[in-house]
Amino acid sequence: MGNTEVRVRGLAARAGGWSARHRWAAVGIWVLFVVLAMGLGSAAGRTDVAESDQLKGETHTAAKIIDDAGIKEPAGETVLIQSGDSAVKAASGPFRAAVADVVKAVDGTGKVTGVTSPYDTHTISRDGRSALVQFDLRGDAETAADRIQPVLDAVAAVQKDHGGLRIEEIGGASMQKQYQDAFGDDFQQAEYSAVPVALGILLIAFGALVAALLPVALAITAIMATMGLMGLVSHLQPMSDTANSVMLLVGMAVGVDYCLFYLRREREERMAGRDPGTALRIAAATSGRAVIVSGVTVCVAMAGMLFTGLAEFEAMGLASLMVVAVAMVGSVTVLPALLSLLGERVEKGRIPFLGRRRRGNAPDSGSRFWTAVLRGVLARPLVSVLVAAGALLAIAAPALGMKTQQLTLDQEFGDSLPIVQTYNRLNDAFPGGSEPAQVVVKAKDINAPEVRRALAGFRKEAVASGASRGPVDIKLYDAQNVALVSVPLVGGSDLDRATESLGKLRDEVRPATLGRVEGVQAPVTGQVAGNHDFNDQLMGSVLPVLAFVVVFAFLLMLLSFRSLTVAITSIVLNLLSVAAAYGILVAVFQHGWGASLVGAEGVGAIVTWLPLFLFVILFGLSMDYHVFVVSRIREARMRGLTTKDAVRHGVVTTAGVVTSAAVIMVAVFAIFGTLSMQSMKQMGVGLAAAVLIDATVIRGVLLPAVMALLGERNWYLPKWLHRLPDLTHDEAPRGQAERPVREEGERLPA
Repeated sequence: MGNTEVRVRGLAARAGGWSARHRWAAVGIWVLFVVLAMGLGSAAGRTDVAESDQLKGETHTAAKIIDDAGIKEPAGETVLIQSGDSAVKAASGPFRAAVADVVKAVDGTGKVTGVTSPYDTHTISRDGRSALVQFDLRGDAETAADRIQPVLDAVAAVQKDHGGLRIEEIGGASMQKQYQDAFGDDFQQAEYSAVPVALGILLIAFGALVAALLPVALAITAIMATMGLMGLVSHLQPMSDTANSVMLLVGMAVGVDYCLFYLRREREERMAGRDPGTALRIAAATSGRAVIVSGVTVCVAMAGMLFTGLAEFEAMGLASLMVVAVAMVGSVTVLPALLSLLGERVEKGRIPFLGRRRRGNAPDSGSRFWTAVLRGVLARPLVSVLVAAGALLAIAAPALGMKTQQLTLDQEFGDSLPIVQTYNRLNDAFPGGSEPAQVVVKAKDINAPEVRRALAGFRKEAVASGASRGPVDIKLYDAQNVALVSVPLVGGSDLDRATESLGKLRDEVRPATLGRVEGVQAPVTGQVAGNHDFNDQLMGSVLPVLAFVVVFAFLLMLLSFRSLTVAITSIVLNLLSVAAAYGILVAVFQHGWGASLVGAEGVGAIVTWLPLFLFVILFGLSMDYHVFVVSRIREARMRGLTTKDAVRHGVVTTAGVVTSAAVIMVAVFAIFGTLSMQSMKQMGVGLAAAVLIDATVIRGVLLPAVMALLGERNWYLPKWLHRLPDLTHDEAPRGQAERPVREEGERLPA
């Protein structure tokens, strides 16, 4: 085997070599790291994103005033009593009897306080057919959903006694309770399903149980270690449950992918007749390097979320970044050690049919399907580029009309929950009553005459301006010198109209009343205000995030492949796959084309946070395949193949692993597309569609066609860029000495 000597240069090769020589030490260090991370994270506890830190601007100011004042708002609940008969109105005897029974029933549970009758608070609709009984739950608002059931049972009992009326409860605690009952296990089921799905696909890919278990084990240990690290880091950057779910999603995808790339290359080299040590060194120097380049690129993309200024996005970005970094380190350290320890035992647990089929394949035979596809693509590269790019641009076209918004309750859950119908009926009868704006007024003396006059003026002008139909409720906290003003917004669940009403409050009513009193703060918050502030802040961060991700990805590709052409084409192709994913999202969820297939009828919009989130995630993950395929192409080119032959060799020999990795990613992401919440459906469908397009049309057709058209120009690097650091030296030539890039020219030698 004298012709298989491998130069061990570069970080990945050195790490793999050390691990293979110190196998038990490498495994022990990894296990110790995972155990320590989990232990320290558990001991430190996790600090979650506080409500006051979720947003900047007025929403943040309002939350901070309330927190600083130590005001603990109880969980408020409402019972809607509604007549379907125009002859039975709030003033009638049967209606009054129902109201009295509701008040008595909820008060009798001992779980509530401050029960109010609509006849005292004037919470009766204009048509007189609807009225609201309102009350607060005792105890901490955050755990109110755990104590709401007796009250719900009491209201249901009154409903049975008054069949001619509709009597329904709604509020923060009752909604949370119903969500937990209906969807509480959704995320856990999705997360638990991801592991067996990935394992099943890996069994098909490798045909052996031990080989299939390795990637899953690496992904799971990387996730476990990251969960511990999240606890430690959360004391500097608070985390959240959403960040945890995203971390699990990304960790499973990249953890399996990185291990898959490494393991397939090591197996391939052994099938080519190389001894285990040489095969491992080649895998470390080639796939190991691809894993590092890909991992760093994904980390940079995830870091883009840190520029949004939104606490939830920052938590997701940091958690994703950490799990990718941990999975990357594990792939180039503990994986070589395990492969060295297992040796031929990595083939244990072979599945008979798959085992026979795979053992019959030559190591470089590649995929028959992709061999046939490549034959046509490379024979007519220009036609292939025009057809594939045209198809992707057509798919992306609907994205030009993308409409983003925070989804309303009925958009998010459809008619799957009874409480959604209650929400809609409440909004129809009392527009804005279910999600009122809240003005948090802070003054030196809240009872000063000028402040009292300003509050009274605000209450009057809020209705006179058309922003609200009332009733405007004012709660005074004398000791804290704070007043909370609740303003039902005209527009209700129609977010566009409700946002207009919010604008009137902020820009007209507040300056004319509270704004004239010196020393008074009066930020406007609430659900509609929070959505508006979130959208403004998110839109303001789009360009900085996009610029950061694209520029740094370009620089990393330039340094890793020392080719201006490769760097530019990688960015363009990734942008094209993201645009196609946007087009599919808009077509399905906004225009409703094929929406019934994923249970998304009637959504009509894309959730506000998704486009930027998808861009960052997809731009990072799509680099996995690009780096892996282009690394193999460049490696073949360095061995002296022509560019066209190198493209054929690189794409065909990586087709199996890229297909397996893509199928795993698509399957894991598609699981989230089956969840009940429309925002999660959109995320799952968008991610799955983009990965599928990226692994097939982009890597199988466009990339080879573009590289075939460019020929030797693929390796162009201007002379003035030769001084850049050279990160390309990890390739391991097979069968002959490496032929270096000519420093004087612009292309690799033929």
